[in-house]
Amino acid sequence: MEFKQLRAFLTVAETGNVTRAADMLHLVQPAVSRQLRLLEEDIGTPLFKRSRHGMVLTAAGQALVGYARRALLELDRARAEVGGDAQSEVNGLVTLGLLPSTIEMLSSALVGAITAKYPGIRLRLTMGYAGTLLNWLESGEIDGALLYGAESSPNIQTSPLIDEPLWVIAPASVQLRRKSPLPLASLVDQKLVLPSAPHGLRTLVEHACAVSHVTLQIAAETNALSVQRNLVLSGHGWTILPPIAVADDLRARRLSGAPLTDPDITRTIVLALPTNRPSGHHVRCAVELLGQVAKEAIRSGTWLEGKWLGD
Repeated sequence: MEFKQLRAFLTVAETGNVTRAADMLHLVQPAVSRQLRLLEEDIGTPLFKRSRHGMVLTAAGQALVGYARRALLELDRARAEVGGDAQSEVNGLVTLGLLPSTIEMLSSALVGAITAKYPGIRLRLTMGYAGTLLNWLESGEIDGALLYGAESSPNIQTSPLIDEPLWVIAPASVQLRRKSPLPLASLVDQKLVLPSAPHGLRTLVEHACAVSHVTLQIAAETNALSVQRNLVLSGHGWTILPPIAVADDLRARRLSGAPLTDPDITRTIVLALPTNRPSGHHVRCAVELLGQVAKEAIRSGTWLEGKWLGD
């Protein structure tokens, strides 16, 4: 089994087409087909079903995808760390996971900070919801993350950084205000757009409802933050989010928001690292800068309503 075979396999799996995969790999189609054939011979089982709709993964192919991605990621990490900038003391590839609500706010400052202090680090940023980031962290697909709800995982070490409240978010015409909190019970007659279970925010809301004996009306469910935002903007319902998730809309008064109370609902953002494998010096350097960038976002007010918990 060779890395070029795994790369061809993953590219075909992602595109569903040998011709498109060949174009992406800058190879001729027969070369890609040959790599797949050699890999299937080595594995001892078909990895794709050829159909009129393209290349479809078999059960064995689906199982191999995760292993292949991790193998190529480890190769990229080794190349970046061993063959990095000889003038830099800290070299390597670092893959960090950020939440949809924070990636746009933090990414530019983080890239700038790492470029200035550790030019030998190659940074890769990936976005996912808390549960997805946790799975990626445990499986080795990312090196560190800012997430929430990971306190019970035995393979993850967490450092609490930020507490942030959940707000009721509605169209600007509703004129919700920061100084006029809304009790959870006041939402019972209001149609809501919420993430679907088992999304972490949905879990927090459902726990608060159970404690308060409140039943909410769910008009729509989506795990895409952009869709959730657009549905509220279009008047299909209100939602419950940390204000940082729609900070630009709140500042531009496209949306309005108010703190949720009775009970207050908060989430704690933690800096997470794996305990089931060592984190290299370059990873720890990048993660330290991620924490500093998050702290500066709190200090400057960019992270709306966030409360710093770290050192």
